[in-house]
Amino acid sequence: MTQDAIEMIDVDKWFGDFQVLKGINLNVKPGDRVVICGPSGSGKSTVVRCINRLETHQKGVIRIGGVVQDGSAKALEAIRSEVGMVFQQFNLFPHLTVMENLLLGPMKARGLSRKDAEARAMKYLERVRIPEQAHKRPGQLSGGQQQRVAIARSLCMEPKVMLFDEPTSALDPEMISEVLDVIVELAVEGMTMVVVTHEMGFARKVADQMVFMDEGEIVETGTPEEFFTAPKSQRTQTFLKQILSH
Repeated sequence: MTQDAIEMIDVDKWFGDFQVLKGINLNVKPGDRVVICGPSGSGKSTVVRCINRLETHQKGVIRIGGVVQDGSAKALEAIRSEVGMVFQQFNLFPHLTVMENLLLGPMKARGLSRKDAEARAMKYLERVRIPEQAHKRPGQLSGGQQQRVAIARSLCMEPKVMLFDEPTSALDPEMISEVLDVIVELAVEGMTMVVVTHEMGFARKVADQMVFMDEGEIVETGTPEEFFTAPKSQRTQTFLKQILSH
């Protein structure tokens, strides 16, 4: 039996008195492409932030590659070696070139030599189709290019799972497709991924499992076919009506 890449069992999370996650159960197997959607404030981003421990959950169990996430050194090492993350904001160092942004992780965390790290960085800049931007600073790039640099930076760590938290929400409309196209290509190549997004056309194309969240709960899961053509829950139906009518 293949070990799950990510396993969440009865996960609860509070911010103060407000319960933001309620009994979350989610299994992501190697090669799965899970898309999480739902209205704003439903807890989607908190799920991915708990997976890579940017937020700590208070109840339940999260395992990454079979390792229980309990804050121990072993658990954090499992996250660093298994999980890459791409945020809404690009989080690039503005004073460094694109190449220097990509070298940091592999050299510091993976112990690669500069030569090997540069070769890897160029490989992934080519992968996201912007090798010619290697020696520019982030401020000289468009938003779409910066987000592709952020994806390349994550890929440079060669993670087993990629988390995307609304990767296009900070972009101008004309730049959204260039970022989504890169994510679709990664999916086609078999990258395990969890994507939080409002882009339903993209979700339909890329997901093998749709997860709909509302008010901190997983309301419904299913294949894209089931989810878009025959949603079971009233809340899912209402959400899809609203989002697909725009």
